[in-house]
Amino acid sequence: MSIKTLQSLFERDLTKLKLEIESYQDESKIWVIDKNILNSGGNLCLHLIGNINHFIGAQIGKTDYIRNRELEFSQKDVPRTVLVQKINDTLAVVNQTLDTLDEADLETIYPLIVFEKEMTTDFFLVHLATHLAYHLGQINYHRRLLDTAK
Repeated sequence: MSIKTLQSLFERDLTKLKLEIESYQDESKIWVIDKNILNSGGNLCLHLIGNINHFIGAQIGKTDYIRNRELEFSQKDVPRTVLVQKINDTLAVVNQTLDTLDEADLETIYPLIVFEKEMTTDFFLVHLATHLAYHLGQINYHRRLLDTAK
């Protein structure tokens, strides 16, 4: 997969993530959990921001980002404006980092062992893009199910 394709996918889905967060009619519903829905849209958003900033920003781009994965799922009531800014900042990190790579870099081994075996940077970036899309779908359903007037 090319760097431009990866950038396009991350830009598309991070833009959609921002739209989903902005589309909650009631900002407080971003943080609601109900019945068998264990993660709120807000916590999934924080998880995606942390995941991408850690695996793309810190590991490939050598940013100073330090991930606190537990906080991604326990922090609550982050204002929508802060979430949107964090999404924008994450997109900037993705673009800045991927702009430093060339096609040969995609074939190198990713700097961390993540799934108990080595993998290419290309494979892991595709995984991260599909991970983003997976949770983006969950956030969309969360918003449509729980952000209703009662």
